[in-house]
Order: sequence, then C-alpha cells, then structure tokens
Amino acid sequence: MVLIQAAIAVARPVSAYRAIDLGAGATEIGLLTAAFALLPMVVALPLGRAADRWRPEPILVSGVALLVLGCVLLATSGTLPALALGNVVLGLGNLGCIVGGENVVARLPGDRLDSGFGLFTAVVSAGQLVGPALAGAVLATAPGELSTGTARALLLSAALCVLALPASWWLAAGRRFPAAAARPTGRTSAFRLLGRPPVRSGIFASLVLAAAVDLLTAYLPLLGENRGISPAVVGVLLSVRAGATVASRVLVQRMLVRVGRARLVVLSTVGSGIAVAFLPATDDVWVLGALLALIGFLLGVGQPLLMTLIIRAVPDDARGTALALRLVGNRVGLVGTPAAAGLLAGTAGVSAAFWLLGGLLAVAVVGARHSD
Repeated sequence: MVLIQAAIAVARPVSAYRAIDLGAGATEIGLLTAAFALLPMVVALPLGRAADRWRPEPILVSGVALLVLGCVLLATSGTLPALALGNVVLGLGNLGCIVGGENVVARLPGDRLDSGFGLFTAVVSAGQLVGPALAGAVLATAPGELSTGTARALLLSAALCVLALPASWWLAAGRRFPAAAARPTGRTSAFRLLGRPPVRSGIFASLVLAAAVDLLTAYLPLLGENRGISPAVVGVLLSVRAGATVASRVLVQRMLVRVGRARLVVLSTVGSGIAVAFLPATDDVWVLGALLALIGFLLGVGQPLLMTLIIRAVPDDARGTALALRLVGNRVGLVGTPAAAGLLAGTAGVSAAFWLLGGLLAVAVVGARHSD
C-alpha cells in the first residue's frame, strides 16, 4: 500500500500539471479530477459484494495492474481527453486496491477495528507523504519543460506500481489472511444498509473528507501556479499535509480514549474546514505549510473512525458491502465536488474552490451525530 499510494500521490498532482501544460484551466482541472472517480462510483458496490462472498486479495492484484496501465496512459497522453481516460483507469485501479485492503482489515475482531483502520490509513498516508516530494523532485529535473518532467514523473508512478505487484500477488497466492468468518446467507440490500442512521451519516462525512484530500491534491498546484510557487515546493507542501495525516492516524487510538469519537469527528471536520478556507488568503510558503500541517492532522482523524462506525453498524456478512457503499459515497463526492469546484473556480477564481471545500467540511459534522 505504501508503494501504491506513493504512485498515486505522484500521478494525481503531476497529471494536473500535465493538463496545465495542455492549456487546461480551473474548470478543466475540476472535470479531470472528477474523471478519476466516475467509473469507480459505478463498480464499487459489486466489488464490495465480491469481497464479502469470496476473497479480497485478487481484487487488490487487479487494482495494482490497472494502476500500472493508468500511469502509462497518463505519461503518453497528449490531449485532455487522453488525460481523462488515464484518470479513469487510475481511479479504477485505486478502487481495487482500496477495496482489497480495507476488506482484509474489516475481518479483524471488533475491539481491534479502530487501531486496524488507523494503521491501514496511516500506511496509505505514508505513501501520500513520499509521493508529492518525489513528484516535485522529478519535475525539477526538467525546469521549464512541463511535458518532459510530467512524463518522467508518471513513468516513475508506473514503476512504483510494478514494484507493488509481487507483494500483492504473494498475498493472493499464499492466502495468508483468513477468509470471511461467515458466508453471506443472502444479499443485504444496499437501501437497507443506508436505512441505518450511523451508516448514512458516516458515509456523508466520509464523502466530504475524501473530497477534501482530493481537491487539495488537484488544486494546490493551480494555487501554486497563481502565486508563483514552484512545483517542487508544492510537492513538499503536499508531503507536509500527508505527514501530518500519518501522525494523526498513528495517534488515533490514544486520542479516541482521551477525547471520544463524536468530539474527534466534530473537531476534525470543523477545524480542517476553517483552515482550508484560509489557504487562499496567503502566498507565504511557511504559512501555507503550517495550514496544511493542521489540515492534514485534522483530516487524518476522521476516516478511520468513520470506517469503524460503519462496520459496527452492519451484520458481519455485509461488511464489504458497507465499506463499498462508503466508497460509492466517496466517489460521488469526488465526481460532484471537483466538478462544482471547477465551475465555481472558472468564474470566481481558484480561491472559490477552497472556500467551497471549507464550507463542506463544516457541514460534515452531521457525521458526528452517530459517532459514539
């Protein structure tokens, strides 16, 4: 997962720079970001049911293979439609990796779910910590030549995914994790699961938190371009955000004991919303770094707690389906929010995208209503 997420953390902002090189503005960046989540939104639920019925490891292997293909497509793209296709394939690969990984963790005993999901999401963030810095370093090897620099960085993403293939295949072939404790005796309706208040509110809050990270990754390069901040520095700023997220997820179990689940979710969403809204107010790199560290720490708290919340609210044989519903919700957010942000930024400037995101994070406190 470290290799996979590092590759994605390279590919996402670099594809934004490649789009800028091809003449894309704020609206096009928003639509390309939405393309990453469009098809995964449709196939997430069937994948979750497959993980419930069989095993998640083959899904993980397929996801890594698709990531390799997506990175190569992005590296060789010369038009905005080709970039959109590469983003779609990359999104499908990322979905397979997340469904496979999350469903292994979901088989842990109930008292280990918070720490298990905390560790899983911390590992994901560790990859996101390394990726942007790698992207910035590679782009710096071709100053003033975005086309060349972005192609190199995207091929590096493909290489990282190739390195992840043997480990994912080893997991699948060795069957090293136990199969599901109980086979589904019947298909639990997605509508029935959504009828449970903890699932419904947890999915909404998770949707907003996922969209927040995605928009930061997509729009920080554009904000940097507008403020004269180099791609290498933007990469470091994104790494600062991811590093703070790793720290919060490692500490999530301790914070949960001291503060409580509901209060943690409220603090993370409202606090990060306020900090995000202030991002466009400064062009000082040190202030941006401090804001992104705060945002990363607060955003990192919510997801593992919400995943446990959703898991505990459903039968054991519907855990994969429930997690897939969360991913569907996330993808709805990753399609709708960037598209709305792109249209807003296209008319009111890039700052409007961050203001929209800050407002959504403040609204996401609805997810705290059923967090205990």
